[in-house]
Amino acid sequence: MATASASFKSQEDHRKQLELEEARKAGLAPAEVDEDGKEINPHIPQYMSSAPWNLNAERPSLKHQRKLKSDPNYTKACAIPPFTTKYYSNAMLDYELVSCCGAMTHDKKSCMERPWKVGAKWTNMHIAPDEKVETFELDYDGKCDRWNGYDPSTYARVIEQYEAREEARRKYLKEQQLKKLEEKNNKQNGEDAVSDEDDEEDELKVDEAKVDESKQMDFAKVEKRVRTTGGGSTGTVRNLRIREHTAKCLLNLDVNSAQYDPKTCSMRENPLPDADPNEKFYGETSLPRSKYEEDVYINNHTSVWGSWWRDHQWGYKCCKQTIRNSYCTGSAGIEAAEAAAELMKANMARKEATEEKPVQHEEKRLATWGTDVPDDLVLDKNLLAEALKKEDERKKEERDERKRKYNAKWNDEVTPEEMEAYRMKKIHHDDPMKDFLH
Repeated sequence: MATASASFKSQEDHRKQLELEEARKAGLAPAEVDEDGKEINPHIPQYMSSAPWNLNAERPSLKHQRKLKSDPNYTKACAIPPFTTKYYSNAMLDYELVSCCGAMTHDKKSCMERPWKVGAKWTNMHIAPDEKVETFELDYDGKCDRWNGYDPSTYARVIEQYEAREEARRKYLKEQQLKKLEEKNNKQNGEDAVSDEDDEEDELKVDEAKVDESKQMDFAKVEKRVRTTGGGSTGTVRNLRIREHTAKCLLNLDVNSAQYDPKTCSMRENPLPDADPNEKFYGETSLPRSKYEEDVYINNHTSVWGSWWRDHQWGYKCCKQTIRNSYCTGSAGIEAAEAAAELMKANMARKEATEEKPVQHEEKRLATWGTDVPDDLVLDKNLLAEALKKEDERKKEERDERKRKYNAKWNDEVTPEEMEAYRMKKIHHDDPMKDFLH
């Protein structure tokens, strides 16, 4: 039950404590009594009956759950009578403070008076009274209480200030209205028409303070910002479903009625199909409405925009046009569109037929590069012998780079004879007879 502080108990003591609590709950044992002699309800949970550690409670009690009374020791007066009118020479001997107000209860640094050119010590005039300095030994909660010592009756001054300000505002607005009425009566008939328009514009720009209090109390007509977890949405309170409205799933309790989806909180069908369609049983904003104008035919169209779909574009079904501001051409427009489409297809087919075929590029002489050698290739013996001789010279130059000369006349064209000589002199490392070729 309510314990003063957490204490370690043996297993036997803990068992006895549990048995005692069960007996108190069953009414077999008397309830626990606090320090004031009041019984503690045994059914109160421990987290509510246990006092915080900072209260240092020695006995079980529920005082920490009750409202604390204000401390009556605070003095409302800020000065101690009798008030002195003469400076005493022994005042504030330890502080150099009397240069300002002459009080003996605070120093120069803490003085709230403005710095005087000649202090009260020398003028002996306007000696400030001594303040009452109170000292209290407060507990942990008392030190952390920001409203400790606050007098709620002082808030009446704030209320009086607001009421006086409101009264002055109403008086000023009434004077302005009377002034406008006098100016309106003094003007001529021709000028009155112009002034009426100006007055109407002024009435539209009425300050919020001019609104009657009875209208302000009508919360059902005041626009507010409705905040939800998914984001805010502007609307009026009267359009929102209030708690007095009947849930949609309870409008028709028939088992075979419309299905209610609890996940989306919506009805699959109308729960009251036989009801009057003019009756707004869902409220003003519950019925699904389109953001576009419905059943409005413009530009001589006989169908609404969006009644036709083709090639990822919306259009009109009556003339099959995809331009929203177009004028309806009826069946003639449909025929013209189909003829234009057929003509476009014919032109595209004609263009494909008359297109010139790309010129076939001549095949490269693959035999020159040794990739593909035709069977009917004829080589010149003299040119082949000369090519073999040049290939031997080239290999000799590769062996000794120091004797290699600068060749300014280099021809990058490869003849079939040179390719054949290179193929004949080439060393095939995988050939087992490579050592007998040369």
